[in-house]
Amino acid sequence: MELIRKVEHTIIEERLFEPGDRIVVAVSGGPDSVALLHLLFLLSKEWDWQLMIGHVNHLFREESEEEARFVTGWARELGIPCEVGVVDVPRYIEQTGDNPQNAARQQRYLFLASVAKQFGTDKLALAHHADDQAETVMMRLIRGTGPAGLVGMTASNKLDGLQLIRPLLRIYKEELEQYCHERELTYYVDGSNLERKYFRNQVRLDVIPKLSEYNPNFVESLHRLSFMMKDEDDFMEKEIQSLYERMVRTDTATGERTFSTKVFTRLHVALQRRLIKLILNYLSLCADSVDFATVESLREAIIQRRSSSLTLDVSDQIRFFKEYDRIGFVRNYSPARPFRYPLGLEQGDLYLAEAGIYLETFVSEAREHPDWSSWPAEDRAVLDLDRLELPIIVRSRQDGDRMQVLGLNGSKKVKDIFIDAKIAHRERNLLPLVVDGAGRIIWIPGIKRSVHARVTDRTTRFLHIRVSRKGMQGL
Repeated sequence: MELIRKVEHTIIEERLFEPGDRIVVAVSGGPDSVALLHLLFLLSKEWDWQLMIGHVNHLFREESEEEARFVTGWARELGIPCEVGVVDVPRYIEQTGDNPQNAARQQRYLFLASVAKQFGTDKLALAHHADDQAETVMMRLIRGTGPAGLVGMTASNKLDGLQLIRPLLRIYKEELEQYCHERELTYYVDGSNLERKYFRNQVRLDVIPKLSEYNPNFVESLHRLSFMMKDEDDFMEKEIQSLYERMVRTDTATGERTFSTKVFTRLHVALQRRLIKLILNYLSLCADSVDFATVESLREAIIQRRSSSLTLDVSDQIRFFKEYDRIGFVRNYSPARPFRYPLGLEQGDLYLAEAGIYLETFVSEAREHPDWSSWPAEDRAVLDLDRLELPIIVRSRQDGDRMQVLGLNGSKKVKDIFIDAKIAHRERNLLPLVVDGAGRIIWIPGIKRSVHARVTDRTTRFLHIRVSRKGMQGL
Protein backbone atom coordinates (compact mmCIF):
# COMPACT_ATOMS: atom_id res chain seq x y z
CA MET A 1 0.00 0.00 0.00
CA GLU A 2 1.40 3.38 -0.93
CA LEU A 3 2.19 5.74 1.92
CA ILE A 4 -0.70 8.16 1.38
CA ARG A 5 -3.23 5.30 1.63
CA LYS A 6 -1.54 3.92 4.77
CA VAL A 7 -1.86 7.34 6.40
CA GLU A 8 -5.46 7.70 5.27
CA HIS A 9 -6.24 4.23 6.64
CA THR A 10 -4.86 5.31 10.05
CA ILE A 11 -6.91 8.51 9.95
CA ILE A 12 -10.09 6.54 9.25
CA GLU A 13 -9.40 3.72 11.72
CA GLU A 14 -8.42 6.08 14.56
CA ARG A 15 -11.05 8.68 13.60
CA LEU A 16 -8.44 11.41 13.67
CA PHE A 17 -10.11 13.85 11.27
CA GLU A 18 -13.54 14.39 9.75
CA PRO A 19 -14.47 15.82 6.33
CA GLY A 20 -14.38 19.60 6.37
CA ASP A 21 -12.03 19.86 9.38
CA ARG A 22 -9.78 22.84 9.92
CA ILE A 23 -6.28 21.57 10.81
CA VAL A 24 -3.14 23.31 11.98
CA VAL A 25 -0.05 21.40 10.80
CA ALA A 26 3.13 21.84 12.85
CA VAL A 27 5.97 22.12 10.31
CA SER A 28 9.57 22.41 11.48
CA GLY A 29 11.11 21.95 8.05
CA GLY A 30 12.51 18.48 8.77
CA PRO A 31 11.68 15.42 6.63
CA ASP A 32 8.96 14.18 8.99
CA SER A 33 6.88 17.37 9.08
CA VAL A 34 7.51 18.09 5.39
CA ALA A 35 6.14 14.64 4.49
CA LEU A 36 3.19 15.13 6.87
CA LEU A 37 2.23 18.46 5.33
CA HIS A 38 2.50 17.13 1.78
CA LEU A 39 0.39 14.06 2.61
CA LEU A 40 -2.32 16.10 4.34
CA PHE A 41 -2.26 18.62 1.49
CA LEU A 42 -2.96 15.87 -1.06
CA LEU A 43 -5.66 14.29 1.12
CA SER A 44 -7.28 17.67 1.82
CA LYS A 45 -8.66 17.70 -1.72
CA GLU A 46 -10.59 14.50 -1.03
CA TRP A 47 -11.56 15.34 2.55
CA ASP A 48 -12.29 19.04 2.06
CA TRP A 49 -9.87 20.02 4.83
CA GLN A 50 -8.66 23.56 5.42
CA LEU A 51 -5.01 23.58 6.44
CA MET A 52 -2.87 26.13 8.22
CA ILE A 53 0.84 25.87 8.92
CA GLY A 54 2.40 26.70 12.28
CA HIS A 55 6.19 27.09 12.44
CA VAL A 56 8.28 28.08 15.47
CA ASN A 57 11.70 29.71 15.26
CA HIS A 58 13.33 28.81 18.58
CA LEU A 59 16.41 30.99 17.95
CA PHE A 60 18.50 27.94 18.82
CA ARG A 61 20.54 27.56 15.63
CA GLU A 62 21.96 29.66 12.84
CA GLU A 63 19.78 27.80 10.34
CA SER A 64 16.55 28.82 12.14
CA GLU A 65 15.94 31.91 10.00
CA GLU A 66 16.60 29.98 6.79
CA GLU A 67 14.21 27.20 7.84
CA ALA A 68 11.50 29.77 8.62
CA ARG A 69 11.91 31.33 5.16
CA PHE A 70 11.72 27.88 3.56
CA VAL A 71 8.47 26.98 5.37
CA THR A 72 6.79 30.30 4.55
CA GLY A 73 7.91 30.07 0.90
CA TRP A 74 6.61 26.54 0.52
CA ALA A 75 3.33 27.58 2.20
CA ARG A 76 2.87 30.27 -0.50
CA GLU A 77 3.49 27.70 -3.24
CA LEU A 78 0.86 25.39 -1.79
CA GLY A 79 -1.57 28.24 -1.10
CA ILE A 80 -1.75 27.44 2.61
CA PRO A 81 -1.76 30.23 5.25
CA CYS A 82 1.24 30.13 7.56
CA GLU A 83 2.01 31.62 10.95
CA VAL A 84 5.62 31.84 12.14
CA GLY A 85 6.32 32.38 15.80
CA VAL A 86 9.66 33.62 17.09
CA VAL A 87 10.31 32.35 20.60
CA ASP A 88 13.49 33.22 22.45
CA VAL A 89 13.95 29.79 24.04
CA PRO A 90 17.55 30.43 25.20
CA ARG A 91 16.33 33.43 27.19
CA TYR A 92 13.40 31.40 28.56
CA ILE A 93 15.82 28.69 29.70
CA GLU A 94 17.99 31.29 31.40
CA GLN A 95 14.97 32.68 33.27
CA THR A 96 13.38 29.36 34.27
CA GLY A 97 16.30 26.90 34.44
CA ASP A 98 14.33 24.41 32.35
CA ASN A 99 16.21 22.00 30.08
CA PRO A 100 16.37 22.96 26.37
CA GLN A 101 14.13 20.22 24.97
CA ASN A 102 11.37 20.72 27.54
CA ALA A 103 11.54 24.48 27.18
CA ALA A 104 11.34 24.32 23.39
CA ARG A 105 8.42 21.88 23.50
CA GLN A 106 6.48 23.95 26.02
CA GLN A 107 6.93 27.21 24.14
CA ARG A 108 6.17 25.53 20.81
CA TYR A 109 2.84 24.17 22.05
CA LEU A 110 1.87 27.52 23.54
CA PHE A 111 2.41 29.20 20.17
CA LEU A 112 0.68 26.44 18.18
CA ALA A 113 -2.30 26.60 20.55
CA SER A 114 -2.62 30.31 19.80
CA VAL A 115 -2.47 29.58 16.06
CA ALA A 116 -5.19 26.94 16.39
CA LYS A 117 -7.40 29.36 18.32
CA GLN A 118 -6.85 32.01 15.65
CA PHE A 119 -7.74 29.47 12.95
CA GLY A 120 -10.90 28.41 14.78
CA THR A 121 -9.92 24.82 15.51
CA ASP A 122 -8.52 22.62 18.26
CA LYS A 123 -6.85 20.10 15.90
CA LEU A 124 -3.06 20.17 15.66
CA ALA A 125 -1.32 17.63 13.42
CA LEU A 126 2.13 16.51 14.59
CA ALA A 127 4.74 14.49 12.69
CA HIS A 128 5.70 11.95 15.37
CA HIS A 129 6.37 8.61 13.68
CA ALA A 130 7.01 4.96 14.57
CA ASP A 131 10.72 5.52 15.33
CA ASP A 132 9.79 8.34 17.71
CA GLN A 133 7.34 5.96 19.36
CA ALA A 134 10.04 3.29 19.81
CA GLU A 135 12.35 5.87 21.37
CA THR A 136 9.63 7.05 23.74
CA VAL A 137 8.89 3.49 24.92
CA MET A 138 12.60 2.80 25.37
CA MET A 139 13.10 6.00 27.38
CA ARG A 140 10.22 5.08 29.68
CA LEU A 141 11.57 1.55 30.13
CA ILE A 142 14.94 2.95 31.15
CA ARG A 143 13.43 5.42 33.58
CA GLY A 144 10.93 2.89 34.92
CA THR A 145 7.31 2.66 33.86
CA GLY A 146 4.16 0.60 34.24
CA PRO A 147 1.92 -0.92 31.57
CA ALA A 148 0.29 2.42 30.73
CA GLY A 149 3.71 3.95 30.04
CA LEU A 150 4.43 1.28 27.43
CA VAL A 151 1.60 2.68 25.33
CA GLY A 152 3.92 5.54 24.44
CA MET A 153 2.36 8.36 22.47
CA THR A 154 -1.23 8.01 21.35
CA ALA A 155 -2.60 8.84 17.92
CA SER A 156 -4.72 11.54 19.53
CA ASN A 157 -4.75 13.17 22.96
CA LYS A 158 -5.85 16.39 24.62
CA LEU A 159 -3.43 18.98 25.99
CA ASP A 160 -4.95 22.07 27.57
CA GLY A 161 -7.91 22.01 25.19
CA LEU A 162 -5.74 21.29 22.13
CA GLN A 163 -6.25 18.01 20.27
CA LEU A 164 -2.78 16.67 19.40
CA ILE A 165 -3.09 14.33 16.41
CA ARG A 166 -0.32 12.05 15.12
CA PRO A 167 -1.28 10.49 11.77
CA LEU A 168 2.24 9.07 11.19
CA LEU A 169 2.64 6.92 14.32
CA ARG A 170 2.53 3.72 12.23
CA ILE A 171 4.99 5.04 9.65
CA TYR A 172 8.77 4.64 10.02
CA LYS A 173 11.23 7.47 9.45
CA GLU A 174 12.84 5.63 6.56
CA GLU A 175 9.48 5.61 4.75
CA LEU A 176 9.07 9.35 5.27
CA GLU A 177 12.55 10.14 3.98
CA GLN A 178 11.94 7.89 0.99
CA TYR A 179 8.66 9.71 0.34
CA CYS A 180 10.43 13.09 0.35
CA HIS A 181 13.16 11.73 -1.97
CA GLU A 182 10.70 10.28 -4.49
CA ARG A 183 8.73 13.52 -4.69
CA GLU A 184 11.80 15.75 -4.57
CA LEU A 185 10.62 17.54 -1.46
CA THR A 186 13.20 19.80 0.15
CA TYR A 187 13.77 19.47 3.88
CA TYR A 188 16.27 20.53 6.53
CA VAL A 189 18.16 18.31 8.97
CA ASP A 190 18.34 19.54 12.57
CA GLY A 191 21.95 19.18 13.67
CA SER A 192 20.94 19.17 17.35
CA ASN A 193 19.49 15.68 16.79
CA LEU A 194 23.07 14.41 16.76
CA GLU A 195 24.04 15.98 20.09
CA ARG A 196 24.33 13.29 22.77
CA LYS A 197 23.73 15.70 25.64
CA TYR A 198 20.01 15.03 25.19
CA PHE A 199 18.60 11.78 26.61
CA ARG A 200 16.41 11.06 23.58
CA ASN A 201 19.41 11.43 21.28
CA GLN A 202 21.42 9.02 23.42
CA VAL A 203 18.62 6.48 23.12
CA ARG A 204 18.34 7.01 19.36
CA LEU A 205 22.06 7.05 18.59
CA ASP A 206 23.45 4.58 21.14
CA VAL A 207 20.92 2.47 23.04
CA ILE A 208 18.63 1.36 20.21
CA PRO A 209 21.48 0.63 17.72
CA LYS A 210 23.26 -1.46 20.37
CA LEU A 211 20.14 -3.48 21.21
CA SER A 212 19.39 -3.87 17.51
CA GLU A 213 22.56 -5.92 17.27
CA TYR A 214 20.70 -8.62 19.23
CA ASN A 215 17.46 -8.14 17.32
CA PRO A 216 17.62 -6.44 13.91
CA ASN A 217 13.89 -5.74 14.20
CA PHE A 218 14.18 -4.18 17.65
CA VAL A 219 12.56 -0.86 16.66
CA GLU A 220 9.65 -2.71 15.07
CA SER A 221 9.35 -4.84 18.24
CA LEU A 222 9.14 -1.75 20.46
CA HIS A 223 6.57 -0.21 18.16
CA ARG A 224 4.54 -3.42 18.12
CA LEU A 225 4.71 -3.57 21.91
CA SER A 226 3.29 -0.06 22.22
CA PHE A 227 0.57 -0.92 19.70
CA MET A 228 -0.51 -4.03 21.67
CA MET A 229 -0.29 -2.22 25.01
CA LYS A 230 -2.58 0.52 23.70
CA ASP A 231 -5.37 -2.00 23.04
CA GLU A 232 -4.88 -3.66 26.42
CA ASP A 233 -4.67 -0.32 28.19
CA ASP A 234 -7.88 0.83 26.46
CA PHE A 235 -9.61 -2.32 27.70
CA MET A 236 -8.34 -1.85 31.26
CA GLU A 237 -9.33 1.82 31.26
CA LYS A 238 -12.90 0.93 30.27
CA GLU A 239 -13.00 -1.71 32.99
CA ILE A 240 -11.69 0.61 35.68
CA GLN A 241 -14.00 3.44 34.59
CA SER A 242 -17.00 1.12 34.85
CA LEU A 243 -15.78 -0.10 38.23
CA TYR A 244 -15.26 3.47 39.42
CA GLU A 245 -18.82 4.44 38.52
CA ARG A 246 -20.23 1.44 40.41
CA MET A 247 -17.95 1.57 43.44
CA VAL A 248 -16.84 5.14 44.18
CA ARG A 249 -19.07 7.80 45.72
CA THR A 250 -18.37 11.49 45.22
CA ASP A 251 -19.38 14.12 47.75
CA THR A 252 -20.66 16.97 45.57
CA ALA A 253 -19.89 19.54 48.26
CA THR A 254 -16.29 18.57 49.06
CA GLY A 255 -15.31 16.52 46.00
CA GLU A 256 -14.20 13.70 48.30
CA ARG A 257 -14.08 10.24 46.70
CA THR A 258 -14.95 7.31 48.98
CA PHE A 259 -15.34 3.56 48.62
CA SER A 260 -15.61 0.41 50.73
CA THR A 261 -12.48 -1.32 51.97
CA LYS A 262 -14.18 -4.71 51.77
CA VAL A 263 -15.13 -4.22 48.12
CA PHE A 264 -11.64 -2.94 47.29
CA THR A 265 -9.86 -5.94 48.81
CA ARG A 266 -11.87 -8.30 46.58
CA LEU A 267 -10.52 -6.64 43.42
CA HIS A 268 -7.58 -7.99 41.43
CA VAL A 269 -4.40 -6.14 42.41
CA ALA A 270 -4.12 -4.64 38.90
CA LEU A 271 -7.55 -3.04 39.28
CA GLN A 272 -6.69 -1.84 42.80
CA ARG A 273 -3.70 0.09 41.50
CA ARG A 274 -5.58 1.55 38.56
CA LEU A 275 -8.48 2.64 40.76
CA ILE A 276 -6.11 4.56 43.05
CA LYS A 277 -4.44 6.26 40.09
CA LEU A 278 -7.79 7.14 38.52
CA ILE A 279 -9.03 8.76 41.72
CA LEU A 280 -5.81 10.76 42.09
CA ASN A 281 -6.20 11.84 38.48
CA TYR A 282 -9.76 13.03 39.12
CA LEU A 283 -8.42 15.04 42.06
CA SER A 284 -6.09 16.83 39.60
CA LEU A 285 -2.93 14.98 40.58
CA CYS A 286 -1.54 13.95 37.19
CA ALA A 287 -1.48 10.14 37.09
CA ASP A 288 1.81 10.17 35.18
CA SER A 289 3.46 11.95 38.10
CA VAL A 290 2.35 9.33 40.65
CA ASP A 291 5.11 6.76 41.04
CA PHE A 292 4.63 3.07 41.75
CA ALA A 293 5.85 3.39 45.34
CA THR A 294 3.15 5.96 46.17
CA VAL A 295 0.35 3.89 44.66
CA GLU A 296 1.62 0.73 46.33
CA SER A 297 1.90 2.36 49.77
CA LEU A 298 -1.71 3.57 49.48
CA ARG A 299 -2.89 0.16 48.29
CA GLU A 300 -1.19 -1.59 51.20
CA ALA A 301 -2.59 0.96 53.65
CA ILE A 302 -6.07 0.11 52.43
CA ILE A 303 -5.79 -3.67 52.61
CA GLN A 304 -3.74 -4.00 55.83
CA ARG A 305 -5.75 -4.86 58.93
CA ARG A 306 -3.46 -3.50 61.64
CA SER A 307 -5.22 -0.16 61.86
CA SER A 308 -8.87 0.75 61.35
CA SER A 309 -8.07 4.47 61.08
CA LEU A 310 -5.26 6.13 59.17
CA THR A 311 -4.47 9.50 57.57
CA LEU A 312 -1.78 10.12 54.94
CA ASP A 313 -0.82 13.15 52.85
CA VAL A 314 -0.49 12.00 49.22
CA SER A 315 0.66 15.45 48.11
CA ASP A 316 0.55 19.04 49.34
CA GLN A 317 -3.15 19.17 48.43
CA ILE A 318 -4.51 15.61 48.56
CA ARG A 319 -5.16 13.66 51.74
CA PHE A 320 -5.98 9.97 52.16
CA PHE A 321 -8.23 8.63 54.93
CA LYS A 322 -8.94 5.14 56.15
CA GLU A 323 -11.93 5.10 58.48
CA TYR A 324 -13.10 1.59 59.36
CA ASP A 325 -14.64 0.23 56.14
CA ARG A 326 -14.50 3.56 54.34
CA ILE A 327 -11.59 4.85 52.27
CA GLY A 328 -11.51 8.50 51.30
CA PHE A 329 -9.43 10.77 49.08
CA VAL A 330 -10.03 14.51 49.35
CA ARG A 331 -8.41 17.63 47.93
CA ASN A 332 -7.69 20.75 49.99
CA TYR A 333 -8.91 19.18 53.24
CA SER A 334 -9.41 21.45 56.23
CA PRO A 335 -10.38 20.10 59.68
CA ALA A 336 -13.69 21.03 61.29
CA ARG A 337 -13.68 24.06 63.58
CA PRO A 338 -15.10 23.92 67.13
CA PHE A 339 -18.65 25.21 67.51
CA ARG A 340 -20.90 26.24 70.43
CA TYR A 341 -24.55 27.36 70.23
CA PRO A 342 -27.29 27.98 72.83
CA LEU A 343 -30.32 25.71 72.44
CA GLY A 344 -33.55 27.62 72.86
CA LEU A 345 -36.42 25.97 74.69
CA GLU A 346 -39.13 27.54 72.59
CA GLN A 347 -40.38 25.44 69.69
CA GLY A 348 -38.05 25.99 66.75
CA ASP A 349 -34.96 24.87 64.89
CA LEU A 350 -31.26 25.23 65.59
CA TYR A 351 -29.33 24.72 62.38
CA LEU A 352 -25.77 23.42 62.79
CA ALA A 353 -24.00 24.39 59.59
CA GLU A 354 -20.89 22.42 60.60
CA ALA A 355 -22.80 19.13 60.55
CA GLY A 356 -25.59 20.11 58.19
CA ILE A 357 -28.31 19.15 60.68
CA TYR A 358 -31.23 20.68 62.55
CA LEU A 359 -32.05 20.29 66.24
CA GLU A 360 -35.73 20.88 66.99
CA THR A 361 -37.02 21.54 70.51
CA PHE A 362 -40.45 21.51 72.11
CA VAL A 363 -41.53 21.84 75.76
CA SER A 364 -44.83 20.31 76.85
CA GLU A 365 -46.62 18.68 79.75
CA ALA A 366 -47.01 15.45 77.76
CA ARG A 367 -44.48 12.65 77.68
CA GLU A 368 -45.13 11.96 74.00
CA HIS A 369 -44.97 14.52 71.23
CA PRO A 370 -47.98 13.91 68.99
CA ASP A 371 -46.06 14.48 65.78
CA TRP A 372 -42.75 12.85 66.76
CA SER A 373 -43.84 9.40 67.94
CA SER A 374 -42.92 7.77 64.63
CA TRP A 375 -39.46 9.38 64.56
CA PRO A 376 -36.49 6.95 65.04
CA ALA A 377 -35.84 6.51 68.76
CA GLU A 378 -32.11 7.23 68.48
CA ASP A 379 -32.89 10.57 66.83
CA ARG A 380 -35.08 11.98 69.59
CA ALA A 381 -34.73 12.50 73.31
CA VAL A 382 -37.25 13.32 76.05
CA LEU A 383 -35.80 14.99 79.15
CA ASP A 384 -37.05 16.20 82.53
CA LEU A 385 -36.63 19.94 82.09
CA ASP A 386 -36.74 20.64 85.82
CA ARG A 387 -33.75 18.35 86.44
CA LEU A 388 -31.57 20.27 83.96
CA GLU A 389 -29.48 23.34 84.70
CA LEU A 390 -29.83 26.11 82.15
CA PRO A 391 -28.69 27.25 79.69
CA ILE A 392 -28.55 24.21 77.45
CA ILE A 393 -25.66 24.33 75.00
CA VAL A 394 -24.98 22.42 71.78
CA ARG A 395 -21.26 22.17 71.14
CA SER A 396 -18.54 20.10 69.53
CA ARG A 397 -16.49 17.69 71.59
CA GLN A 398 -13.56 18.81 73.73
CA ASP A 399 -10.50 17.01 75.02
CA GLY A 400 -11.30 15.05 78.16
CA ASP A 401 -15.08 14.97 77.61
CA ARG A 402 -16.78 12.22 79.63
CA MET A 403 -20.38 11.10 79.78
CA GLN A 404 -22.42 9.08 82.26
CA VAL A 405 -24.07 6.77 79.77
CA LEU A 406 -27.54 5.45 80.45
CA GLY A 407 -27.28 1.77 81.35
CA LEU A 408 -23.61 1.87 82.38
CA ASN A 409 -21.97 2.33 85.74
CA GLY A 410 -19.69 5.33 86.04
CA SER A 411 -18.62 7.56 83.18
CA LYS A 412 -17.02 6.90 79.81
CA LYS A 413 -14.80 9.00 77.58
CA VAL A 414 -16.67 10.50 74.64
CA LYS A 415 -13.71 9.50 72.48
CA ASP A 416 -14.28 5.84 73.41
CA ILE A 417 -18.00 6.19 72.76
CA PHE A 418 -17.21 7.39 69.24
CA ILE A 419 -14.72 4.56 68.70
CA ASP A 420 -17.27 1.97 69.85
CA ALA A 421 -19.83 3.47 67.49
CA LYS A 422 -17.23 3.39 64.67
CA ILE A 423 -17.53 7.09 64.01
CA ALA A 424 -14.89 8.23 61.54
CA HIS A 425 -12.18 10.38 63.12
CA ARG A 426 -12.93 13.43 60.94
CA GLU A 427 -16.64 13.29 61.78
CA ARG A 428 -16.17 13.26 65.53
CA ASN A 429 -15.62 17.02 65.60
CA LEU A 430 -18.83 17.52 63.62
CA LEU A 431 -21.12 15.63 65.97
CA PRO A 432 -23.13 17.82 68.37
CA LEU A 433 -23.11 17.22 72.11
CA VAL A 434 -26.12 18.49 74.09
CA VAL A 435 -24.77 19.87 77.40
CA ASP A 436 -26.63 21.48 80.31
CA GLY A 437 -25.55 24.49 82.37
CA ALA A 438 -23.63 22.28 84.80
CA GLY A 439 -21.43 21.01 81.96
CA ARG A 440 -23.05 17.56 81.96
CA ILE A 441 -23.34 15.87 78.55
CA ILE A 442 -27.02 14.98 78.30
CA TRP A 443 -27.27 13.50 74.84
CA ILE A 444 -25.15 12.68 71.80
CA PRO A 445 -27.81 12.63 69.05
CA GLY A 446 -28.02 9.33 67.26
CA ILE A 447 -25.52 7.65 69.61
CA LYS A 448 -26.01 7.74 73.40
CA ARG A 449 -28.22 9.17 76.18
CA SER A 450 -26.92 10.04 79.63
CA VAL A 451 -28.38 9.11 83.01
CA HIS A 452 -29.11 12.77 83.75
CA ALA A 453 -32.58 14.31 83.47
CA ARG A 454 -34.36 11.02 82.91
CA VAL A 455 -38.11 11.38 82.92
CA THR A 456 -40.04 9.75 85.79
CA ASP A 457 -43.61 9.58 87.01
CA ARG A 458 -42.94 12.87 88.80
CA THR A 459 -41.87 14.75 85.66
CA THR A 460 -44.20 17.65 84.88
CA ARG A 461 -42.32 19.47 82.13
CA PHE A 462 -40.93 17.46 79.25
CA LEU A 463 -38.20 18.79 76.93
CA HIS A 464 -38.46 17.10 73.54
CA ILE A 465 -35.44 17.31 71.23
CA ARG A 466 -35.05 15.64 67.87
CA VAL A 467 -32.39 15.72 65.19
CA SER A 468 -33.09 16.05 61.48
CA ARG A 469 -30.26 14.77 59.28
CA LYS A 470 -30.68 17.16 56.38
CA GLY A 471 -27.35 16.81 54.55
CA MET A 472 -25.61 15.05 57.44
CA GLN A 473 -22.99 12.59 56.21
CA GLY A 474 -21.78 9.35 57.75
CA LEU A 475 -24.29 9.06 60.60
